[in-house]
Amino acid sequence: MLSSQQRFAIAGELVQAVRRNVTIDWTVKESVRAKLRTLVKRLLRKYGYPPDKQEKATVTVLQQAELLCKDWAA
Repeated sequence: MLSSQQRFAIAGELVQAVRRNVTIDWTVKESVRAKLRTLVKRLLRKYGYPPDKQEKATVTVLQQAELLCKDWAA
């Protein structure tokens, strides 16, 4: 089980990684979405996130990013 400190670190790095890689049309371009999925999965592995939960977490992160990206892609 991940500690609250690990979860906080994961969340912070995920936000930074997604913000750095979001472009105006990232929700349309599959290549950009694939890159983001890879970044998310790498970060989850880095922090020892349970492998059986990584796919669902990745999908959740991308869904949340889609909701917020209107403000991030400038």
